[in-house]
Amino acid sequence: MPVGRQIIGGREYVYEYKNIWNKEKKRSEQKRQYIGRIINGEFVPNKAYLLRGINDKQAKGVAKGGSISEVGSRRVFVGATYILDQIGELNGIAADLRATFPYFYREIQSLAYYLALEPNSPMYRFSRWAKFHEHPYGKDLASQRISELLPRITEDAKNAFFKLQSKRRAETEYLFYDSTSISSYSEGLKQVKYGRNKDNDDLAQINLAMLFGHKSGLPVYYRKRPGNITDVMTIEHLLSDITHLDLQKVCLVMDRGFYSEKNVKALLARNHKFIIAAKISLKRVQEQLDKKRNEFNHRKNYHSGSGLFMITEKVNWSGSKASLSTDKQSVYMHIYYNAQLATDQEMRFNKKLDTLEESINDKKNRSKKKQISKYFERDESTENIRPNQMEIDKAMKNFGYFVFLSNDISDPAEALRLYRAKDMIEKAFSDLKGRLNMRRTSVSSEENLEGRLFLQFVALIYLSHVKHAMDQANLFKKYTMQELFDELDVIEKYESPGLPVYYGEITEKQKELYAAIGFNPPA
Repeated sequence: MPVGRQIIGGREYVYEYKNIWNKEKKRSEQKRQYIGRIINGEFVPNKAYLLRGINDKQAKGVAKGGSISEVGSRRVFVGATYILDQIGELNGIAADLRATFPYFYREIQSLAYYLALEPNSPMYRFSRWAKFHEHPYGKDLASQRISELLPRITEDAKNAFFKLQSKRRAETEYLFYDSTSISSYSEGLKQVKYGRNKDNDDLAQINLAMLFGHKSGLPVYYRKRPGNITDVMTIEHLLSDITHLDLQKVCLVMDRGFYSEKNVKALLARNHKFIIAAKISLKRVQEQLDKKRNEFNHRKNYHSGSGLFMITEKVNWSGSKASLSTDKQSVYMHIYYNAQLATDQEMRFNKKLDTLEESINDKKNRSKKKQISKYFERDESTENIRPNQMEIDKAMKNFGYFVFLSNDISDPAEALRLYRAKDMIEKAFSDLKGRLNMRRTSVSSEENLEGRLFLQFVALIYLSHVKHAMDQANLFKKYTMQELFDELDVIEKYESPGLPVYYGEITEKQKELYAAIGFNPPA
């Protein structure tokens, strides 16, 4: 039901309304039901509104003037949700949801808690979970109510939340940018298209692009894209989104799927710092590599920490060639050589050549004809087939090499460290698809899809904080994330009329887990 506000006697009241037709006056009128007030910027519901979500015994107590907590005892599990409460306060999630969704931020938080703590569970089971767990909303949300809630998560409110969250982190750390595909059974969604499915599903899909902070280990922002849009095409829209989020200093880390000359120039033109992987076969890269190839594996270029050989050149990127330069249109070209990678690539390449050679006389196998003619040739004098060693050498000369471009990081070892940390976004996508049940979606309306994606994004922030803390404390050697939640979830909270709130026994192991994640236990 739509919600409005009204100032009466200097106080701000909140009401729900619906339009009805007055037959006598022959006009539309608005019927209002007041549900609470705004006090210190926060919605405080009235008794009538509270009665909607509590049982008959409680309702009688509230109607006589008592509060919900005064009319009965309550016993709920709190150990795992307590962690999410602390994370919400520490990272500003609770405050930013309250600012951007003032009328139902608690419902969003509770649904995010449920998604985070109950992996692969459908929304209709929220009622059962909520009955036994402490959570921000504190009441049940029936399936119908959840369905009504999702369309109320508007684009404007989401963007406001992204802006608040990104300002807390984006200007103090590098942001990893990547995308994933989410398969869909629905044919009614506009952006569901066939494209390069990263899970190899034979289904249409939407693409989800995300920014992820490397220090905080937290997602910052996401955007849904049509399923047929390739990664390289999204950079221009990303830069527009960054402008919309009002971010002044952005440092991006991207894989080579996002590389193009146009994208590098766009990043340079907007003065955004970046590290981006590129193909070693690029003409610009080959020009620099050929100058250093004979001395690349000299001891002076060896980095013992990574076991790689590496060199760096600062090159001009404004012209058609990558010439040495020091102007603002220049980038550091970091080139690396990994001997183990070279061996692996050579083994795979020789297996490929074996397969091609076996297929030479197979006239039905036309798909390999082009590759066969590239790597094998017929001796005109003997009619025997022999390897085209020139093309084979040409293919093998770049084995073991890879390259990053950056307009900020001059140290190749630091650039490598930052880029390798990007695997945390891959782990986040894994959580989104696996734990948060988003590998395939059967949502049939645009509004419900948008709302569900946002709930899962908020849940992902909570999960990512826990995962980052567990990584830092080396807890994954002893626990999975679910095992940690299960260990803490058994802690109970007791409320009785006239008595202070108290918690059940907390073991030494549980105290150690709270401390490892960075919080004091409930007390």
